[in-house]
Amino acid sequence: MTRMSRMLRRLAILSVLLTCSAVAQAAAAGAPWVELAGRRIPVELADTPESRAQGLMYRDRLAPGHGMLFIHDRQEPLAYWMKNTRIALDILYFDSARRLVSQQRGAEPCRNPRACPIYPSDAPARYVLELNAGEAAALGLQDGMELRFGPGIPND
Repeated sequence: MTRMSRMLRRLAILSVLLTCSAVAQAAAAGAPWVELAGRRIPVELADTPESRAQGLMYRDRLAPGHGMLFIHDRQEPLAYWMKNTRIALDILYFDSARRLVSQQRGAEPCRNPRACPIYPSDAPARYVLELNAGEAAALGLQDGMELRFGPGIPND
């Protein structure tokens, strides 16, 4: 292999690496996020009946500092359960004004699918944010705090 062909090969590899890096950064920049207690949290959206039903079932982990935002069609009393969910979660309920109205911290995976505990909201809610167990305490969350939406999350 000549010196020129080695240099061209290295340039091609560098070009591919830079392109991959740019694509990854663009994907990360476009990923939906919410802000709560001054912290930006990347989220996966569950905004259809199917995605809300699936939620975090069958997942072995949720990346630290990440969450799943469930968007319901209207504000009403809500209740979640942990059937087929393998990780402990903090379940945070927000009303239509995106104010924290209820918290279920440290909800454990359901060990007996015939008797899964139900984690209800204490007040009508429209949005539910699930985080890894312990993150609500680490953020110092208190009822009444506001959830802010980043770009790409419907604000209706």
